[in-house]
Amino acid sequence: MAADIRVGISGWRYAPWRGVFYPPGLPQRAELAYAAERMTAIEINGSFYALQRPTSYRQWASQVPSGFRFSVKGPRFITHMKKLADARTPLANFFASGVLALGPALGPVLWQLPPTLGFDPDRLRRFAADLPRSTVDAAALAREHDSRLDGEGRALTEAEADLPIRHVLEVRHDSFRTPEFPALLRELGLGLVVADTAGRWPYLEDVTADLVYLRLHGDSELYTSGYDEAALDRWARRVRTWASGGEPADAHRLGGPAVPQEREVWVFFDNDTKVRAPRDAMALIERVGR
Repeated sequence: MAADIRVGISGWRYAPWRGVFYPPGLPQRAELAYAAERMTAIEINGSFYALQRPTSYRQWASQVPSGFRFSVKGPRFITHMKKLADARTPLANFFASGVLALGPALGPVLWQLPPTLGFDPDRLRRFAADLPRSTVDAAALAREHDSRLDGEGRALTEAEADLPIRHVLEVRHDSFRTPEFPALLRELGLGLVVADTAGRWPYLEDVTADLVYLRLHGDSELYTSGYDEAALDRWARRVRTWASGGEPADAHRLGGPAVPQEREVWVFFDNDTKVRAPRDAMALIERVGR
């Protein structure tokens, strides 16, 4: 697969996958390595529910091949409870919790907003101002963590190399359907998530950064339905178009066209209920080439 297109799954530990996607008898500790051999990226979503530990991130990084990448989902404490407000200390805790242990395997950071949080430009600007844009910046922010991460081995506040960190935003409130929103993301240097949610939440395809990030939750039934051959062919065409610097002719845009440039494209299948996610990911990989 070209270095600028990555396809994978959102999470990898699902009991219904055992004996279906994962071979019968495969130890749970071997599931990540098995999935990573068949994908080129995986979205870490346990970080959404609770702060992880540096030992976990190090272990995950050690189990995937060279060149593999993870994206990391930001904590719901920041997005759903704090609603992006007064987030500097929670951000410090998140980046101190071990994210930097991924090293060169660290890809974008995903921020999924709740359906109850509407478009507030000032709130987004304040939040974006605290987001680290490199691992060195993230390490400096991590050193501001509070006492809950005190204790030996609980916090990681150093970066082994200075690498960029990109951030993407997934929105779920209709008030984001305004041209002001993609314009603001371009101003802030944030990517917009193309979220296929079976029509439940806004579907937007504005390109606002040097990457396009897709989350495919199911095209007819949220988290459940798979993508048939025609749908996968359609997504493959769109992915290749975005990666080569263009935009689909029928793109669902709120604002004007993006600057033509080659882009990274990240695609994650989150239709896990019926074990469709890994199958669909591997089928899309076949279409865009390994």
